[in-house]
Parts: sequence; structure tokens; C-alpha cells
Amino acid sequence: MISGPRQLFNAAFTPARYQEMLAAIDQELPNQLDFRVAETPIFVPAVLRDKLIKAGQDIIDVLQKPDFKELTEGAIPAAQRVPNEDAHAEFLTFDFAVCRDKTGELEPQLIEMQGFPSLYAFQAYLPSVFKQRFPIAESVSPFLGVADEAAYLAKFKELLLGDENPENVILLELFPEQQKTRIDFALTKKFWGVAAVSLPDVIKKGRKLYYLKDGREIQIKRIYNRIIFDELARYPDLHPAFSLTDEVDVTWVGHPNWFFRISKYTLPLVRSKFAPASYYLQDLQEYPQDLENYVLKPLFSFAGAGVRLHITQQDLEAITDKQNYLLQRKVAYEPIVQAPDGLVKCEIRLLYIWPHSAPQPTLLAGLARLSRGEMIGVDFNKNKDWVGGTTPLFER
Repeated sequence: MISGPRQLFNAAFTPARYQEMLAAIDQELPNQLDFRVAETPIFVPAVLRDKLIKAGQDIIDVLQKPDFKELTEGAIPAAQRVPNEDAHAEFLTFDFAVCRDKTGELEPQLIEMQGFPSLYAFQAYLPSVFKQRFPIAESVSPFLGVADEAAYLAKFKELLLGDENPENVILLELFPEQQKTRIDFALTKKFWGVAAVSLPDVIKKGRKLYYLKDGREIQIKRIYNRIIFDELARYPDLHPAFSLTDEVDVTWVGHPNWFFRISKYTLPLVRSKFAPASYYLQDLQEYPQDLENYVLKPLFSFAGAGVRLHITQQDLEAITDKQNYLLQRKVAYEPIVQAPDGLVKCEIRLLYIWPHSAPQPTLLAGLARLSRGEMIGVDFNKNKDWVGGTTPLFER
């Protein structure tokens, strides 16, 4: 998207150098990379960067409204409500399709949002990996609200640890060694000393939680939560000593309730030129005549599960639990990233942190995904190259 840095990168690119990059990642973090890293970063021009920042602020303005919690009470399933919810989410991630507006200018269009952490450690790491193997112009940077990687790591450490020893902070997951994102867990340990602990391994004694380290019971004082309730539901016979809904003496770094409050459930509340029209299905007295221009999304699902791109009025009328769905106007991803054999579509995720001491979130960096398929995601990009996860590099 910026011709100079793109030409510099593409002129130096070879499949062999890309494979060397992947091999270097595996050597440093053996058997941890379990998702496809794209062959290239994306180079984001200043005009699109500024629109992304404005689009993110439009969403933040909604989250800061006095009645936001009241409007999103219905987002949290009763059986999954976690006690001791805090004042606001500590992590915000917003996904935008890169499109063209009516004048032909690039613009972002909101696809999803989460009040939940993403690959914050990996996105601090990946830019330097590209830079070691390929020429990256000095006119671009992966960082937005911070100056460089050192500042990024320091700011995130402050949020993650608070005043605690890293030993008393855990990254909580369900079977972390099996997760496709486990490279991010390994880097979280490397950067900040916080270990990943599986939910079944947490020990509960009264209101206190512990985990075993070198045969010792270590008290857990802060939980960096990466558990999705959707995944827990796949293990109905799992009965850990600690349930997320228990009253315990811990501080959540990323309280689980925000996963529900800031989600697809929030999309109809956002009014922005960078957010396509979205409606709670149950609120529609009649359906749009041009349903071919809409996508149906389940409110309570994760990672694109259950999304339907092609729907009819009969499909919608057949749904008995309309309160669990929304309609969102489709957006047209613009193929814009120059691969050796043509143009590729992309999506950009903005990564924020919002410490409780801060009046506003800080936009740290981004995450990008390239796609040649109908949707962004692994299932739509099998056996293709120049697709997958990568880093956006923003014009300075």
C-alpha cells in the first residue's frame, strides 16, 4: 500500500528467504508456531493509518458512554458471569477490513471487536523477525502509541504485572500446549516471566489459588486470562477445582466479562462511517430486501464460527433463537497488497491496552491478516501463499 517500502521488500523476497525466516522462528521457539505467518508485512500509508485511529476512537467513544454496561448486560450469559468485574476492559482489539470508499480512497470497515487480549507478545516479536531477514524501510514502524519495541514491552509489563512478582502472575488457558496461539504464550514467558498454566492445574484453597512450580505451591495473585468459554463448553466432563465464576482473591488482567460485553454484541451500538450497519436480528420487524448484501453472525461465538455469508429470508424466518444473532452489512475487501502474482486482501486489527489508572486506552500496535479467500481465516485460505497472519507497518 506504500509503493516505496513494498518495492524494496518485494525485490528482495524469495521463497527461500521466507523459509529461512520460518526456520529461524522454529529454532528460537521450537514447535511453537502453529499458524501460518504470511510472507510479507503490510505497509500502511498515513492516510489509512489516520482513518484506522479515527475508526478506533469512534468505538471507544461508545465504550465510554455512561450507559454502556446497562446496554450490554444481555451480552453475558448468566452461567458465565464472573464476579468482581472492573470499571472497563483492559484490552481492546478491533478488526477492520481494508476497503475503498466511493471516491476510490482506502478506508477501514469494522468487522469484529473484542474486549479480550490478542497476540500482544507475538506482535512485539514478529516485526523484528521480518527486519532480520528482509529490507524494511525506515519510513515505517509497527508501533503507534509507543516509540519502539522496548517501550512497548515496558508498557505492557506494567499492565500485566502491576506490583506483583512475575511468579505470582499466570497466563490462564485451557491446555495451553495444545493451542495454536501457544507461540504467544512462550513469548509472554520470555518477555515478562509470566508462565502459562492450564485451568485443570489450578489449585483452589478457600478463596486463594495456587499452581505448582518446581514442586512448590505458588500463590496466584493476578490472572492474565486467555480462556474462551466457548472452548470450555467442548469439555463437559472437565470439572476443575477452580471455576472462572468462583469468588476468589485474585485480580483479573482482562476480566472475562469484557469478552462478552465488547464483542459482536456491541456492533449495533456503533455509529461510524467506518462501521457497516448492524442489527440485532430479534429487533427487525422486516428484513432488508437485499439480503445478499448482509452476513448473519451468531452473537455468542468465537473465531468466525457459525458465520453465514449467503442467507435468504426463509433462512432467517427459520431461526427460533433470533436473540442470539445479528445481521451485518457486508463489506467489500479491496485486494491491495502486492504479491508476486497479483493483489491480496487484508484485515488490520488494532491492539490497545487500557490500564485502570488511564483515562483513555493506548493504541500500541496492530496485527494483520492476508487472504485470497472469501473470508479472512484458515479455512478460506488453505493451500495458498501470501496469506496468513502478519504485522502492519505504519507510515511514520
